[in-house]
Amino acid sequence: MNDKAPSIRCEVTLTRAEVENLLERISHPRCRMFVEEILTLLDDISWGRAKPNHMDTLKGLAKTIVNEGDDECIQVGRKVLEVLSQSEEVFTSHIETKNCPTADCSRLTPAPCQMACPAGLDIPSYVTLIGMGCDEEAIEIIREDNPFPWVCGLVCTHPCEVVCVRGKIDTPIAIKNLKGFAAERVIAKVGGYKNPKKAPPKGKKVAIIGAGPAGLTAAYYLALKGYGVTVIDALPVAGGMMMVGIPRYRLPREVIDREVDMIRELGVEFKLNTRLGRDLTIENLKDQGFEAILIAIGAHGSYKLNIPGEDDFPQVISAIDFLRKVSLEDRTKPGGSVAVIGGGNVAIDAARTCIRLGCSKVTIVYRRSRAEMPAHEEEVLQAEEEGVEFLFLTIPLSIQGRNGRVENLRCLRAILGPPDERGKRKPIPVEGSEYDLPVDCVITAIGQVVEPNGLTELPDLKWSHRGTIQVNTVTMETSIKGVFAAGDVVTGPATVIEAIGAGKRAADAIDRYLQGLPLPKRPPVPVRRRQLPFLEVTAIQKMHLQRPRMHFLDYDQRKTTFQQVELGYSEEEARREAYRCLRCDVCKRCGKCVEVCRDRMKIDALPLSYFDFYHPVQTDFSKVAEKCILCGSCAYNCPNDAMQVKETEAERVLSICGTELNRLRLEHCDECGTPIGPEVYYNFMLNRIKDLPKSIPVAKLCAGCARKKSVELQDALPIL
Repeated sequence: MNDKAPSIRCEVTLTRAEVENLLERISHPRCRMFVEEILTLLDDISWGRAKPNHMDTLKGLAKTIVNEGDDECIQVGRKVLEVLSQSEEVFTSHIETKNCPTADCSRLTPAPCQMACPAGLDIPSYVTLIGMGCDEEAIEIIREDNPFPWVCGLVCTHPCEVVCVRGKIDTPIAIKNLKGFAAERVIAKVGGYKNPKKAPPKGKKVAIIGAGPAGLTAAYYLALKGYGVTVIDALPVAGGMMMVGIPRYRLPREVIDREVDMIRELGVEFKLNTRLGRDLTIENLKDQGFEAILIAIGAHGSYKLNIPGEDDFPQVISAIDFLRKVSLEDRTKPGGSVAVIGGGNVAIDAARTCIRLGCSKVTIVYRRSRAEMPAHEEEVLQAEEEGVEFLFLTIPLSIQGRNGRVENLRCLRAILGPPDERGKRKPIPVEGSEYDLPVDCVITAIGQVVEPNGLTELPDLKWSHRGTIQVNTVTMETSIKGVFAAGDVVTGPATVIEAIGAGKRAADAIDRYLQGLPLPKRPPVPVRRRQLPFLEVTAIQKMHLQRPRMHFLDYDQRKTTFQQVELGYSEEEARREAYRCLRCDVCKRCGKCVEVCRDRMKIDALPLSYFDFYHPVQTDFSKVAEKCILCGSCAYNCPNDAMQVKETEAERVLSICGTELNRLRLEHCDECGTPIGPEVYYNFMLNRIKDLPKSIPVAKLCAGCARKKSVELQDALPIL
């Protein structure tokens, strides 16, 4: 109801509609039987009931009626075969993933959080499991799509929370924090995760160049599929930018080590301190018997400021180099007064690291306003708390100094111009506003680039104008057969979770390539891992539960140590937070319940504004009981059983995804004792019956007893 119609319709739904229309013109009994069977199979696929053999059965039926049917029947068979030849992956995806990305198939409509996750995690399922206290099962579900639950529980940019439907009521579910809670708890309890069972060895080898999140993710899934995997990296440690680009106070090294060790346990071999172009080449790898190669080297280079003085002083360093040195245990203070140029997360990381190294003054210089900063607001706030200062609308002009030492950063004030076609406002220098900022170190953090070391030897490898490798965006295959690429080397600098998603897609494509299967033509659809029972909660509790505040390390400790800043949730906080989830994997927010209650029954008892933006009200589950007569019309019209009405001998209860909305005592027939619904519902229905004969005695009667009492009421009384 609040969602716009999908721009791309589902081939399963469209095919079913066409077959149903053609069925009306078929009169031959045998042909009609075959077409009805095809409709049943299509219903199974669109409702998540289909098994792998459904596709073979569907093709077999279509071929049968093409060969044996009359003209109308042949038309159906040809139509089905034509659709399957063009879009078989869509049908197969419905069967394997239990998801329909277009939202046409009601039962298979994915939750917004799952669709927003670059790795496609089944978020509603693992959040529900955490609420149930089943942390190990939650981690198992997470690792089906992401081998780094603890890493992402600490540093994920959580795009899932941006689209979380609960955020339309109050605040989004703390999805990232719940993932981190479950991962830490499982590690503490059993010492590690339980790796899935590996497939039998396939006798084929894959080389992965780059031990960052994309490369390690691909290694994990390829190892599970039975391939011999070797990961090669120039650094002395595995983890890539997770290890040398993210400070320890955000992501402790032992967290990465623990999760990388679980990949090692699958038999993945690591060759560290091995640089492509210096120690080996792509041809060397092919000569060693590697049948597929994945390039996942990341973006470890930095853009230059291109201002005078940048190359004249050793105290001008890139944030990437600075963070790498600190991560590899070089804790040398870069200077007393430091200017960090940039406004992204890397700039914030560099500034907060300087604070911990003992720099007396750290200033972030950014050419736009605070509102335009790409850094996450929570990181900016923590930086301010730790003493980092900010200079906005400030453009660096030159770096000045003498005797090989930086002394000043010459700056120019700016104002923001009008938005361009992309909505960005360009900084416009203010003439005559130059001034000097006294500093003895400048750290640049204005962007990262791919360093193509060892890849320039491949003349057939195509590059984009941005200095990244060109690939088929679905298969991750480069212009060289058998060579794939994923992560920052393809997209440019991205997030950990985006790299994980890319690594997972690359692993699937490499698997298909090595098996000789056709590579996919469409991006993969997120997989619905489970559809778990609802967490039962009252309406008042659902409304009163609040997202817990994160616990942080004391300010003084934060500024002087690299201890982890975020301390996580308590068990009680985590379990309660999971109960706030609206279970959007079941409820598709179609608004049919609101429509039938408001427009047909004329009761308007469902104040659920997150269903219907055209009739805005304040969402309040606890107010449903004020008007609800428990007629059950909302539940009977719900396509996904999100709205449910259940009866005991004494009560009728209405709930939505486990949240109890109303509970009323049942009335019983005065004659036979059959339940006839709550009194308010019974009276409501009586009031809607016009011209009720006055001779009818005042009594609560079920339909059967009412018919016995009066022939006149036989067609008037509702079935209660």
